[in-house]
Amino acid sequence: MPDSQTNTPISQRWLNHLESAGNRLPNPVMLFLYFCLAVILASAIAQFLGLSANHPISGDTIAAKSLLSGDGVRWMISNAVSNFIHFAPVGSVIVAILGIAVAEESGLLACALHGLASKAPQRFLSSFVVFAGVMSSIGFDSGYVVLIPLAALIFRAAGRSPLAGIAAAFAGVSGGYSANLLLGPVDAILSGISSEAIHLVAPDREVLTSANYYFTLASTLFITVAGTWINEKFVEPRLPKPQGSADKPLAIEDTRQGTALRRVGLFSLVFVGILFALVLPASGLMRNPDPNGLAALPLLNGIVVFIALYAIIAGVIFGYTTGKFRAQHDWIKAMETGLSSLSGYLVLMFFAAQFVNYFNWTGLGAIAAINGAHWLAGLALSKISLLLSFILISALINLLIGSASAKWALMAPIFVPMLFLLGVDPESAQMAYRIGDSSTNIITPLMPYFGVVVAFVQRHDKTAGMGTLMALMLPYSLSFLLGWSLLLGLWLAAGLPLGPG
Repeated sequence: MPDSQTNTPISQRWLNHLESAGNRLPNPVMLFLYFCLAVILASAIAQFLGLSANHPISGDTIAAKSLLSGDGVRWMISNAVSNFIHFAPVGSVIVAILGIAVAEESGLLACALHGLASKAPQRFLSSFVVFAGVMSSIGFDSGYVVLIPLAALIFRAAGRSPLAGIAAAFAGVSGGYSANLLLGPVDAILSGISSEAIHLVAPDREVLTSANYYFTLASTLFITVAGTWINEKFVEPRLPKPQGSADKPLAIEDTRQGTALRRVGLFSLVFVGILFALVLPASGLMRNPDPNGLAALPLLNGIVVFIALYAIIAGVIFGYTTGKFRAQHDWIKAMETGLSSLSGYLVLMFFAAQFVNYFNWTGLGAIAAINGAHWLAGLALSKISLLLSFILISALINLLIGSASAKWALMAPIFVPMLFLLGVDPESAQMAYRIGDSSTNIITPLMPYFGVVVAFVQRHDKTAGMGTLMALMLPYSLSFLLGWSLLLGLWLAAGLPLGPG
């Protein structure tokens, strides 16, 4: 990163200092190890002090549990492997890399990215990546493991910093997680939790899957515009352009490359047709049997597998057509090459998984959420002021608990009935939560994919660390939190509905 200069804007100088300070932190693996030790010590102190909170539904007392107790030590030892194996980012990344590696080694990825970069106007590249990131939430977590590394390659192919591509994609995928043009699994999951929560005080009340749809439509435009502006004005100006010339496409005959691309295009049409056939018919293999649920939910749950399968077959078609692949097992070697690049990532994920699971087991996150709810209830605020306060609380709690659905399952029974009794409908409470949760996703190491993105950054900058990523993403986080909150306040003040019904 460039050093601060007298003529550098103060915002960029401040981010440079933040990055420098952050990168003085230990290696990310050591940092997560220190986090684990801190949670172990904090849990012991919390149990000694008797910290606890009452569960809003069952009334049971949630007491802090010490990892230094006999039960805690046994739990840490017996669950060390399962914590890692079942950590969400691990399996998804490995499966996705199996496919992407074949597409990359065959030359398909380089050819497609160069074509995309050459045809996409430079001024629209950031907006294209941010928008694609926002839309990727329809496929659960596929954007993290597919779009973010691809965005780095797209920017590099265009002669721009790959870190700017990573930042723009991460801002869209994670910061814009609660915006979309389509209703998706996130809407279905959160609305189901909200409905259960509101039944505690209004048994006949339901929160529809489409409850926030109008606002998420507008939010898609907001995130795309705000993310593009931040990327162009604040983030990329701090980053050096890649050294040397941009990556070159494979030196193969135009006729063979054209034939390969046409075959891949034909396969793509067939593949999309198969996906529709799996979902559209009432008896479709990947169709949700629940008529009240999202029809494509089983397909979306397994979208990373379908992406990997598509990339493998498309890469094989391209590689053997162009002659890049010759032997029968070349595509298998490509997979092995891809997985060999994940060694550092897997080490990092082992310690990140232990940290996140330690925090959940001790109950420290749940206690913080419940006590925050009691504090909010004691404030005499207007409806919009309550919602803005709840956005801030959600954003802060998101720094402690990573999973959006798991966090809402904990928070909704506390906040939805409480806010409803204070005059705030559950649809508004749900949207406020989504804004706070999404806005700080991109700056908290507790977000499961944060370590993944750090690893992607380090592929292009060996000296980068957590400070680099935090400095890259903080401008997005603050802009999204402030601008999105203002948009919701104005929306409700104008009396506009958040969604149908």
